Amino acid sequence: LNKTFLEIVMAPDFDADAIEVLKKKKNLRIIKIKNAVSDTQTWVKVDGGLLIQNTDNQFSEDIKVVTEIQPTDEQEKALLFSQRVVKYVKSNAIVVSNGKQALGIGGGQVNRIWATEQAITRAKEKFDGDLVLASDAFFPFRDVVDTCAEEGIKAIIQPGGSMRDEESIKACNEHKIPMIFTGMRHFLH
Repeated sequence: LNKTFLEIVMAPDFDADAIEVLKKKKNLRIIKIKNAVSDTQTWVKVDGGLLIQNTDNQFSEDIKVVTEIQPTDEQEKALLFSQRVVKYVKSNAIVVSNGKQALGIGGGQVNRIWATEQAITRAKEKFDGDLVLASDAFFPFRDVVDTCAEEGIKAIIQPGGSMRDEESIKACNEHKIPMIFTGMRHFLH
């Protein structure tokens, strides 16, 4: 843990062994939360009004590999972890992770490619191993996949649902990158 920057660890509960390990980290706050996921609403002020959104508490159980190449078990676990993170990032949102940490987050960008470039750049500053990418919404064009290939991203998860899904699937097949569709957007304003 000493090599990992952490300020807070939150979970519904901690066993005694976990507490002992976490206590070794200097200045780490350990917080127990009763209800990690709530069904509350979020309120966002907008010019001349208020945007009220239901909190997105769902994850897709029905994932589908849409490429010729299958993700490894390790890649699939990393992708599912990344999907859990990306749903909490303001759209357009991209998360790049190693399956244990979100190493690059591109959020609130006006387009998906800028979010992708931001997330990949940040992740590669911190880590030079295998990385996967998650998107909160579909890819409108194949440019995200092509950028992932150029930057060495090993697997992708996204909702699918674009009129041009076939272009992204074709690009993944060309670049030998496995891609999973979740069928569920996590668009956050």
